Amino acid sequence: VVAVNSTLLTINAGDYIFYTDWAWTSFVVFSISQSTMLAVGAIYYMLFTGVPGTATYYATIMTIYTWVAKGAWFALGYPYDFVTTPVWIPSAMLLDLTYWATRRNKHAAIIIGGTLIGLSLPMFNMINLLLVRDPLEVAFKYPRPTLPPYMTPIEPQVGKFYNSPVALGSGAGAVLTVPIAALGAKLNT
Repeated sequence: VVAVNSTLLTINAGDYIFYTDWAWTSFVVFSISQSTMLAVGAIYYMLFTGVPGTATYYATIMTIYTWVAKGAWFALGYPYDFVTTPVWIPSAMLLDLTYWATRRNKHAAIIIGGTLIGLSLPMFNMINLLLVRDPLEVAFKYPRPTLPPYMTPIEPQVGKFYNSPVALGSGAGAVLTVPIAALGAKLNT
């Protein structure tokens, strides 16, 4: 469950899949979201198993998933470089190396390994971007796909929910949960 969900979160972080969305303008947002998601997912996965090399395995799984998505878009008639596969593997290798070199020190893996991911991933993906053809040509020739009218979400009635008894009950329940749990724990001791 962790592997699948963290993979889906990471490959959607920064909406990387459509090259036209994250060309040069959103590169910073893309770099921050991808670095964070790779660090969180890979460290969680690695510390769960305790085995150096797991972060690279995790990054490889995401890369394979993304290449499958790339192939699917290519089959739909989009250009080969419409979907850009982020370069996760070298950054994950640095994280694994940190974990191994610090003798499986969790805090060092998080601080040093996370920093190495944050520094290296934008650099690797900058090289990745330079290899893609003219972004303006791709953006105008192949616009981002839109949903057909029957699948377009209906905008909610803003403000109506806040005055409902359901909202009041759920809000009060959320606020009162912690004190009631604390009181229950106190009574049990």
